[in-house]
Amino acid sequence: MESLGVDRYRNIVVLTGAGISAASGLPTYRGPGGLWETVGEENVPTARSLIENPQGTWALVRELRERSRSAAPNPAHTALARLEERTLARGASFTLVTQNVDGLHRRAGSSNVIEFHGSLFRARCSRDACESEPIPDDAEEPTSAQCSTCGSALRPDVVLFDELIPARPEWDVKRALRACDLFIAVGTSGTVSPASSFVRSAAYAGARTILVNLEPMQPRHPDFHEEYLGRAETLLPLILD
Repeated sequence: MESLGVDRYRNIVVLTGAGISAASGLPTYRGPGGLWETVGEENVPTARSLIENPQGTWALVRELRERSRSAAPNPAHTALARLEERTLARGASFTLVTQNVDGLHRRAGSSNVIEFHGSLFRARCSRDACESEPIPDDAEEPTSAQCSTCGSALRPDVVLFDELIPARPEWDVKRALRACDLFIAVGTSGTVSPASSFVRSAAYAGARTILVNLEPMQPRHPDFHEEYLGRAETLLPLILD
């Protein structure tokens, strides 16, 4: 398979979804055998369940955290880390936007990562008006921990169902997409808003847009110019060289 010739682009944006971590042993979220099917619809973490049953939400976060901690970055993660290193070395821009909360991109060596849905390994204040920064969290019983700024309970720094994306990552992504000349989406269903609209923004900016996924998008999104089907851990090392 031929290389994409990525080294000629000046402003690269990559979006990753759960499919990129499948080879690391982490399940995707939707579809047969997906995490939400395994957990059960009644246990999917939502804004409401965090209020009504914070212990249950934290229990699921701890389980997912342990799964992620025991997983290792796969060749797809490391291929993107190498691409970032090459891109920055020649003075170009590289932004990696991930919908994943597993931390594998950073462990693979990527540095300019926008964790669009947060991280399992951080906690933040449960009071939206509080301006305290998220903190690293490895506490065994985080439900009893309090914000050092206002004293409110801490919560997982992840975006739950029925919650909005925080303003900062959303702004950072929009800023990157405005100057984008190459957009690559990897291992994502393309159905989760607002990330599903990124390719449209990239295409509007005049970028070359590429989907790398195990299965074709149905229906195919008209703003993806190219589609490469297969396992991300196999394809990315080949097409990003």
